[in-house]
Amino acid sequence: MINKKWFQLIVAAIAISLLIFLLHEIQFFFQPILTYISAIAIPLVGGGVLYYICRPVVEWLVRNKVPKVPAILLVFIGFIALGYFIVQFIAPIAQQQYTRLINNIPEMARMIEEWVNYWQQNQKIIPDNVTSAIQNFTDNLQSYVQNASSAVINVLTNIVAFLFSLVLVPFFLFFMLKDGERLLPFLTGYMKEKSVKFADSFERWARSVDHTLYTFILGQLTVSVAVGVLLLIGYLAIGLQYSLTLSLFAMLMNVIPFIGPFLAVIPALFVALFQDPIMVLWVAIITIIAQQIEGNLISPNIMGKALHIHPLTIITVILAAGSLAGLLGLLFAIPAYAVIKATIKHFYEEWKKDNVEKHV
Repeated sequence: MINKKWFQLIVAAIAISLLIFLLHEIQFFFQPILTYISAIAIPLVGGGVLYYICRPVVEWLVRNKVPKVPAILLVFIGFIALGYFIVQFIAPIAQQQYTRLINNIPEMARMIEEWVNYWQQNQKIIPDNVTSAIQNFTDNLQSYVQNASSAVINVLTNIVAFLFSLVLVPFFLFFMLKDGERLLPFLTGYMKEKSVKFADSFERWARSVDHTLYTFILGQLTVSVAVGVLLLIGYLAIGLQYSLTLSLFAMLMNVIPFIGPFLAVIPALFVALFQDPIMVLWVAIITIIAQQIEGNLISPNIMGKALHIHPLTIITVILAAGSLAGLLGLLFAIPAYAVIKATIKHFYEEWKKDNVEKHV
């Protein structure tokens, strides 16, 4: 019985369950470690994301005979110039539009309530229980809008607090760009003293994970910026109000794979509805055009099919991660899943390779 697969699976499941239970019971022991990890998580993750964004630029400068440290400093200067441009020219306009939009939300809520009341008084088809539910919603619409506005303000407050914790990111980024390429040879060199085979396997795994993260982070950022620019051009062309704020929101939402574009268009549709009902059609057309350009031109050339993740899997992973970890879960679910998938694939290929070698 011990050699039966089903028995081994049951034993493994019981062992894993016991391990999870024990870890939960002694979590106080790991609290100092978790506190330390959380303290460095933001600069480490922030530096890592920026590392993958800046690495191609630094490598290009190095290939063109620029020493590495000056190349890194040039990248930092570029970031400072970009930040200055955003603060001086983009942020004031976006802030003004955002303030006007927030101030107009109560008026929008009042108009929606009037439309619903008019519709209820002139329709005879909808059952009474549905009508009462709609009436209850419209009666509380003002409070819903206020709660939503408060939620937005809370999110912005958390973002500001998050930005203050990014002070260490430039230091992490600098040393990652300067010495990042030395880490893998250092680790594999130490491992080769113990086992050359294990060191080679670890190097292949590390390069696979590195390629996965590089493809996702750089590709998703490029796609998001491209979609934001396309939407901004379209919104300006049709004269949509708050066009810069709405396109910036869309750019941020497109960072979330698959469901981000659907979330991005909702505020634009509402604004268009109150500005001019026919504008809704134009916003829908612009969104479809932007998504078609992104899906058929930008993403295939930037990201390709390197991640090989089915859309249904993306939806499932994002919904699960969002319910467990909120906004951070939405942002990091897909790259984490891609890394886990690359790891499992690597070990499976290593296992097949070992079996082939045994039978040769």
